[in-house]
Amino acid sequence: MKTTLNGTENGWQRVASYGELEKTGQLTVQAGEQTLALVLHEGQVFAIDNRCPHMGFPLDRGTVRDGILTCHWHHARFDLASGGTFDLWADDVPAFPVDLREGELWVNTRQNGSRHARQCERLEVGLERNLSLVIAKAVLLQEAQDDPAGPFRAGLTFGTRNRLDGWGQGLTILTCMQNMLPQLEADERPRALYQGLSALANEVSGEPPRFAIRPLPGAGRDIETLKVWLRQFVEVRDEQGAERCVISALEAGATRQQMADMLLAAVTDHRYIDVGHPADFTNKAFEALDHVGDEYAAPALTCLVRGFAQATRMEEDNAWRYPIDLVELLEAAFELLPEALAAGQGKTWTGRIALAALILEDDPAATLEAMLEALREGATMVELASTVTYAGALRIARFHTSNEFGDWDTALHSFTFANAIEQGLRRAPSLELLRGALDAAMSVYLDRFLNIPAARLPRPNGASAPAEESLAALPELLNNQQQVNEAGGLVADYFHAGGEAGPMLAMLGRLLLREDRDFHTIQMVEAAMRQIQLLGPGEEGTHVLVAAARYLAAHAPTVRAQGQTWRVARRLHRGESLFEG
Repeated sequence: MKTTLNGTENGWQRVASYGELEKTGQLTVQAGEQTLALVLHEGQVFAIDNRCPHMGFPLDRGTVRDGILTCHWHHARFDLASGGTFDLWADDVPAFPVDLREGELWVNTRQNGSRHARQCERLEVGLERNLSLVIAKAVLLQEAQDDPAGPFRAGLTFGTRNRLDGWGQGLTILTCMQNMLPQLEADERPRALYQGLSALANEVSGEPPRFAIRPLPGAGRDIETLKVWLRQFVEVRDEQGAERCVISALEAGATRQQMADMLLAAVTDHRYIDVGHPADFTNKAFEALDHVGDEYAAPALTCLVRGFAQATRMEEDNAWRYPIDLVELLEAAFELLPEALAAGQGKTWTGRIALAALILEDDPAATLEAMLEALREGATMVELASTVTYAGALRIARFHTSNEFGDWDTALHSFTFANAIEQGLRRAPSLELLRGALDAAMSVYLDRFLNIPAARLPRPNGASAPAEESLAALPELLNNQQQVNEAGGLVADYFHAGGEAGPMLAMLGRLLLREDRDFHTIQMVEAAMRQIQLLGPGEEGTHVLVAAARYLAAHAPTVRAQGQTWRVARRLHRGESLFEG
């Protein structure tokens, strides 16, 4: 039975007579725009929101026993008095005070406490319990706040404290999503945060926590000494000593650039460690600090070090030693870097395209000599690294679909490593980090057989459709498996027809977010977005986005289960009814 509101007083609203409730034991009433369930149980009257907070099932259809209301859709249980749930995946249901006045029932629907505090608390519970639906709801509730970085900060704090192994895929995905927000349509931005936070919660679930190491006591050591010690400790895989150097440098007042210099030197002391992931994680940690500030530097940067110390090193890998000893070639080239940089001072380099083509060829010694010569001719550190990144993107743009499916990731690792080195050099240029650009070129060289035969780069043919038609065709195309070349062709057609970068980036972001999360695909799309912002939508930028579209198409469609969770949360947030009948 449903009763409508017929009186209000200082937040209290008259909703029904006690006699009406006594007849049935349960009523559904309207208090303004809010539908409440009134329950008479063991002589007491209780009022709760009638929508199950899990998925919106009408709670007046539930069963009450021993003061507990059970919702029959997913069997979530709630304390009638407080609304608190015993099944944390369901979330608490709002409960309201009830007053009996001269036979009439009055309910006060004013919420006590800070709405923002509750939103933060729900996000924390979702992260702790790995509850994707709770995370999605919390992100949507926080969307209207004046603090758009709030969910990201919460995730960063949670991830750096609660995983013994430190920075990993979860925090990287979260940072990628935060980086991509400006390129996405407004209604896709909370979905990106949901995806990032859910990935983080899933990675941390069941993991032991981290306990921070304190800085060295007494007066702070100088930063350069701590950098030397850090590299020594990483060399012998002493993660605790290395972490103490990092926290002590922060305590001594090291700037963000000095910290980047320290950590990126350590991550490139050995060749292409852990197929580039530690370098990418380090880059992402500093990008995270760009979003939230240096107050988060201690947890974000110290949790990188374990990955440095435990990483595999390509000096130990046969492919880097035989039949050509790439490590020996690299070490000889490193010795010549200071001379090459000094010789190039004041010069302007114009050999980017030729060098990128040579990196893709079959002669590592010639590639390294050409890179040194580029420095002598005036190439800056960033220009050299950027050229390697472009070559890495071309490997993917020309990746032939006759390769093993897992080989996509081999090419991806070279590209994202090169991108990380490039971004690091933009942040804190150094000779130590420049070694990473040469390492990346050797990794691209090792991937050469993934381009035999090489897929053709799409080129203008004079018959391209209007840009908006190519853009609009992408979603339906990626509803089908392995539309790799077709996806790259549509991206190229879009730019050849004069399309601007913004709409294409937003489209690739939307297509990425509708799929179930894949760490490498997220890395690929985010790095490509970063690159086209630097390169612009010319030929090189087009090639990078062709690579991203081809990689995304190779990994689509997925089951899209995570998208269903997001749609449920969004419909609940809008007040829509998921249950009918």
